[in-house]
Amino acid sequence: MDLLLKNLCLMLLTCFLTSLPWEGEAGNETGNSKYPQRIVTLGPIGTENIYLLEAQDRLIANTVFCVSPPEARNKEKIGTLIQANIEKIVSLRPDLVVATSLTRPRQVARLKSLGIRVVRFTQPASFQEICSQFLELGQLLGKEDKARRIVSEARSRVEAIRERTENLEKKKVFLQIGTRPLHAAVESSFTHDFIRLAGGINIAAGASSGIYSREKVIEQNPDVIIIAMMGSQNKAGKEEKEMWQRYRSLDAVQENKIYLVDTDLTCSPSPLDFVKALKTIAGLIHGYGKFDD
Repeated sequence: MDLLLKNLCLMLLTCFLTSLPWEGEAGNETGNSKYPQRIVTLGPIGTENIYLLEAQDRLIANTVFCVSPPEARNKEKIGTLIQANIEKIVSLRPDLVVATSLTRPRQVARLKSLGIRVVRFTQPASFQEICSQFLELGQLLGKEDKARRIVSEARSRVEAIRERTENLEKKKVFLQIGTRPLHAAVESSFTHDFIRLAGGINIAAGASSGIYSREKVIEQNPDVIIIAMMGSQNKAGKEEKEMWQRYRSLDAVQENKIYLVDTDLTCSPSPLDFVKALKTIAGLIHGYGKFDD
């Protein structure tokens, strides 16, 4: 009964708020504007892509995890990646909510039932899918030409790195993106492309799921271990690196090739951030300085 009453109140609030006039970008009323003018993002990648498309003036709210670029920290906060505050979103009167694969389906359905447009982008499986999703967002926002130019630049720079690494020695790489349980970059994730396009061999490429074991890593004996998980730049990452250093038989330990990288760059990249992360990872695999501008 309480849930029914709450949903009824939300529906009434939505109807009331959407009936109020308000001015959108450049003085256009929402009802007359072809493209969304009041956007809420439910994940970092949506926020970063909106800034990259220079449509940040339309972004009215995002999550507490949306910290890049730094200006995104100042936007209204509506919750976390997994748990959004529906009442708050409704009160902001968005004409578009950009959801992620981590957004709870029930919350997406609830927003839609309240008449709010929701576009959900799944976790990209490759660099090409990152580009495709970016182009789709550009089209949604009326920024298609800018999106095409950015994607063209990113593809060109990725191809240049791929060509430079193509004939270099293929090093075995373990890219760790989680712990407890241990998580690896697998072939069904765009993180696999960081290794593939950087001229490395992903030891976890054939795994059916991202959950991996230390025993398997030790058995496959990677030349390079790259840690890119939440907190990898802080205490958690240092502790994980120390854990790997205990296995002195590993080539990566003997050659001192265990690295920590920024998860903001590697775990939810825009097309241009993918290029930055790829350059970093290519440099770690083949030696510092090889891929500096």
